Amino acid sequence: MYHVSLQFFPARQTTFRLLWLGAISLVAIGAVSAQPQRAKPQTEDKPLFAEFRGVNIGMPAEEVRKKLGGPRDKGDDLDLYVFNDTQAVQVYYDKAKTVSAISIDFMTGSTGIPSPKDVVGSDPDARPDGSSYKMVRYPKLGYWVSYSKTAGDSPTITITMQKIEH
Repeated sequence: MYHVSLQFFPARQTTFRLLWLGAISLVAIGAVSAQPQRAKPQTEDKPLFAEFRGVNIGMPAEEVRKKLGGPRDKGDDLDLYVFNDTQAVQVYYDKAKTVSAISIDFMTGSTGIPSPKDVVGSDPDARPDGSSYKMVRYPKLGYWVSYSKTAGDSPTITITMQKIEH
């Protein structure tokens, strides 16, 4: 017997369509959750290199001078320290007299140089001339860290931490 329905979507078809839509949704959700979870980018985690000899971004100038001793050159916005004639450290201050940047130069003969992986988490990008550079931003913490190496037989390695200016 032939049956004609005046309803636009009879109950049997509606039920079938809802079941079909539910099955497709479950498959789609399963496909999304089956994708590997990506680790948070390093820029959101705690930096690997966050301080130098106890000095970090945001520290007051008086504290820096207590930790590192008397600078070779002292100023309102910059202090210069030299250790063993193989390590130069420049500490920059903002208007509030807190550390806004730290730059450490490791020259020939320097010991205890951190590896790139200890500073930025991986090897830096190599350039054709033999130099290399890598920077990692930490926006939640408000600063970045970089590792660079000059070219040549006596390369200088520079590690820099600097406040991100908005």
